[in-house]
Amino acid sequence: MVAATWFGVGRLPYMPGTWGSLAALPLWWLLSSLNGLVYSGIIVGLTALAVCLCGQAEIALGRHDAPEIVLDEVVGQLIALAGCSGSLGQIMVGVVLFRGFDILKPWPISWVNNQMTGGLGIVLDDVLAGLLAGLGLAVLSRWLAL
Repeated sequence: MVAATWFGVGRLPYMPGTWGSLAALPLWWLLSSLNGLVYSGIIVGLTALAVCLCGQAEIALGRHDAPEIVLDEVVGQLIALAGCSGSLGQIMVGVVLFRGFDILKPWPISWVNNQMTGGLGIVLDDVLAGLLAGLGLAVLSRWLAL
Protein backbone atom coordinates (compact mmCIF):
# COMPACT_ATOMS: atom_id res chain seq x y z
CA MET A 1 0.00 0.00 0.00
CA VAL A 2 2.89 2.37 0.76
CA ALA A 3 4.35 2.06 -2.75
CA ALA A 4 0.91 2.29 -4.40
CA THR A 5 0.41 5.69 -2.75
CA TRP A 6 3.99 6.58 -3.77
CA PHE A 7 5.06 6.69 -0.14
CA GLY A 8 2.05 8.69 1.00
CA VAL A 9 2.00 11.30 -1.77
CA GLY A 10 -1.39 10.00 -2.93
CA ARG A 11 -2.83 10.89 0.46
CA LEU A 12 -2.08 14.60 0.03
CA PRO A 13 -5.24 16.71 -0.15
CA TYR A 14 -6.61 17.79 -3.52
CA MET A 15 -5.21 16.63 -6.87
CA PRO A 16 -3.55 13.34 -5.77
CA GLY A 17 -2.83 12.37 -9.38
CA THR A 18 -1.03 15.64 -10.02
CA TRP A 19 0.97 15.24 -6.81
CA GLY A 20 1.87 11.73 -7.95
CA SER A 21 3.04 13.03 -11.33
CA LEU A 22 5.15 15.73 -9.70
CA ALA A 23 6.56 13.24 -7.20
CA ALA A 24 7.73 11.11 -10.14
CA LEU A 25 10.10 13.85 -11.29
CA PRO A 26 12.97 13.03 -8.89
CA LEU A 27 12.88 9.40 -10.05
CA TRP A 28 12.78 10.54 -13.69
CA TRP A 29 15.80 12.77 -13.03
CA LEU A 30 17.72 9.82 -11.54
CA LEU A 31 16.82 7.58 -14.49
CA SER A 32 17.17 10.18 -17.26
CA SER A 33 20.91 9.73 -17.64
CA LEU A 34 20.54 6.00 -18.39
CA ASN A 35 20.63 4.77 -21.95
CA GLY A 36 17.24 4.25 -23.60
CA LEU A 37 17.29 0.46 -23.39
CA VAL A 38 18.00 0.44 -19.65
CA TYR A 39 15.41 3.18 -19.04
CA SER A 40 12.84 1.17 -21.00
CA GLY A 41 13.66 -2.00 -19.07
CA ILE A 42 13.16 -0.21 -15.78
CA ILE A 43 9.83 1.19 -17.01
CA VAL A 44 8.65 -2.27 -18.07
CA GLY A 45 9.62 -3.71 -14.69
CA LEU A 46 8.05 -0.84 -12.77
CA THR A 47 4.87 -1.16 -14.84
CA ALA A 48 4.59 -4.87 -14.02
CA LEU A 49 5.20 -4.14 -10.34
CA ALA A 50 2.63 -1.32 -10.44
CA VAL A 51 -0.03 -3.65 -11.89
CA CYS A 52 0.46 -5.99 -8.92
CA LEU A 53 0.72 -3.31 -6.23
CA CYS A 54 -2.15 -1.18 -7.55
CA GLY A 55 -4.36 -4.26 -7.80
CA GLN A 56 -3.59 -5.15 -4.18
CA ALA A 57 -4.20 -1.56 -3.05
CA GLU A 58 -7.54 -1.52 -4.89
CA ILE A 59 -8.63 -4.61 -2.96
CA ALA A 60 -7.41 -3.17 0.35
CA LEU A 61 -9.19 0.14 -0.25
CA GLY A 62 -12.34 -1.51 -1.57
CA ARG A 63 -12.82 0.61 -4.70
CA HIS A 64 -11.53 0.72 -8.26
CA ASP A 65 -8.68 3.15 -8.93
CA ALA A 66 -8.97 4.92 -5.58
CA PRO A 67 -7.57 8.47 -5.81
CA GLU A 68 -4.80 7.75 -3.31
CA ILE A 69 -3.33 5.10 -5.61
CA VAL A 70 -0.80 7.17 -7.61
CA LEU A 71 1.86 4.64 -8.58
CA ASP A 72 0.09 4.47 -11.94
CA GLU A 73 0.64 8.22 -12.39
CA VAL A 74 4.32 7.75 -11.57
CA VAL A 75 4.63 5.10 -14.29
CA GLY A 76 2.70 7.19 -16.81
CA GLN A 77 4.76 10.29 -16.09
CA LEU A 78 8.01 8.36 -16.52
CA ILE A 79 6.74 7.13 -19.89
CA ALA A 80 5.70 10.64 -20.94
CA LEU A 81 9.17 12.00 -20.16
CA ALA A 82 11.13 9.08 -21.64
CA GLY A 83 12.41 11.18 -24.56
CA CYS A 84 12.70 14.44 -22.64
CA SER A 85 15.97 16.35 -22.95
CA GLY A 86 15.72 17.67 -19.43
CA SER A 87 14.97 21.27 -20.31
CA LEU A 88 12.54 22.93 -17.94
CA GLY A 89 10.21 23.69 -20.86
CA GLN A 90 10.07 20.06 -21.94
CA ILE A 91 9.51 18.85 -18.39
CA MET A 92 6.66 21.30 -17.87
CA VAL A 93 5.02 20.44 -21.19
CA GLY A 94 5.45 16.72 -20.48
CA VAL A 95 3.74 17.03 -17.10
CA VAL A 96 0.89 19.15 -18.48
CA LEU A 97 0.32 16.82 -21.44
CA PHE A 98 0.35 13.72 -19.26
CA ARG A 99 -2.04 15.23 -16.71
CA GLY A 100 -4.30 16.45 -19.52
CA PHE A 101 -4.54 13.01 -21.16
CA ASP A 102 -4.95 11.33 -17.76
CA ILE A 103 -7.74 13.66 -16.66
CA LEU A 104 -9.62 14.05 -19.97
CA LYS A 105 -9.18 10.39 -20.97
CA PRO A 106 -9.70 10.63 -24.74
CA TRP A 107 -10.18 7.38 -26.64
CA PRO A 108 -8.52 4.82 -26.30
CA ILE A 109 -7.70 5.82 -22.71
CA SER A 110 -11.41 6.11 -21.86
CA TRP A 111 -12.09 2.65 -23.28
CA VAL A 112 -9.37 1.09 -21.13
CA ASN A 113 -10.56 3.03 -18.09
CA ASN A 114 -14.16 1.84 -18.58
CA GLN A 115 -13.53 -1.75 -19.67
CA MET A 116 -10.56 -3.02 -17.69
CA THR A 117 -10.52 -3.79 -14.00
CA GLY A 118 -7.95 -4.63 -11.37
CA GLY A 119 -4.35 -3.53 -11.38
CA LEU A 120 -4.08 -3.78 -15.16
CA GLY A 121 -7.02 -1.41 -15.60
CA ILE A 122 -5.59 1.04 -13.09
CA VAL A 123 -2.16 1.16 -14.73
CA LEU A 124 -2.88 0.70 -18.44
CA ASP A 125 -4.86 3.93 -18.87
CA ASP A 126 -1.89 5.84 -17.43
CA VAL A 127 0.52 3.95 -19.69
CA LEU A 128 -1.56 5.06 -22.69
CA ALA A 129 -1.74 8.63 -21.37
CA GLY A 130 2.04 8.55 -20.96
CA LEU A 131 2.56 7.27 -24.50
CA LEU A 132 0.26 9.93 -25.98
CA ALA A 133 1.89 12.64 -23.86
CA GLY A 134 5.35 11.47 -24.91
CA LEU A 135 4.32 11.58 -28.56
CA GLY A 136 2.82 15.04 -28.10
CA LEU A 137 5.97 16.20 -26.30
CA ALA A 138 8.15 14.98 -29.16
CA VAL A 139 6.03 16.80 -31.75
CA LEU A 140 5.79 20.02 -29.73
CA SER A 141 9.51 19.96 -28.93
CA ARG A 142 10.35 19.90 -32.63
CA TRP A 143 7.68 22.43 -33.54
CA LEU A 144 8.36 24.88 -30.70
CA ALA A 145 12.07 24.10 -30.25
CA LEU A 146 11.64 23.38 -26.54
